[in-house]
Amino acid sequence: MPDDEPERLRSLRAHHVLPTLIEPVFDEFVALTAQVFSLPISLISVVEEDEVLYPVNYGMPGNARQPRVEALCATAIEKARAVVYHDLALETSASVPLEALHAAEGNELRFYAGALLRLPDQRPLGTLCIIDRRPRTFTADEQRVLDLLAALVSQAIALRLACLAQPLDGAAQWENTRAQLQEELRELTALVRYLFTRHGVQIPVPADLLTQVERRLSDLQRLLSEHQC
Repeated sequence: MPDDEPERLRSLRAHHVLPTLIEPVFDEFVALTAQVFSLPISLISVVEEDEVLYPVNYGMPGNARQPRVEALCATAIEKARAVVYHDLALETSASVPLEALHAAEGNELRFYAGALLRLPDQRPLGTLCIIDRRPRTFTADEQRVLDLLAALVSQAIALRLACLAQPLDGAAQWENTRAQLQEELRELTALVRYLFTRHGVQIPVPADLLTQVERRLSDLQRLLSEHQC
């Protein structure tokens, strides 16, 4: 476990993030993430003391929680960084806990990439992850976009928590921001679908397509930055 794990768990519980993640806007985030990388599964995980929760789930129904020792998302917390496993069938227990490898095999998972999500105090919350049932490559450009998506999710979580802590008009401010953010996410998801229809699905995702996605993600970043509570 990381040296600051007790402090991380205290922060996680103090911020009560699970009610925030029930918001439909986070479903839009994971759907977009899966679309960007042409993958069937994307999740938001919350790494608790003994288990990992998946309150936002695209493409893996019935996967609501699992023991922490079996969860690939927990490795990002323990390593304090993003993790990528191009082919889990080739990994060893030196890099991934044996229980997690067995769980991945049981779920027929081969590829995993997870970027850290952070609480408002910057302690790790869990991950935004993408998963495939086949091995695949994952470039530095793709990792940068996944990191940016995770940063946006973290920013949206922090903004909602800050808004709802305001006793007067915080809830109304959040609802206004959420509606705008959700509309932007839907438009970006439609753009990604159009680009892949026009150019075809390519693995890894070409750098020029990722650049177009990054530009729109930067717009989302500005939207969240402008709506402070």
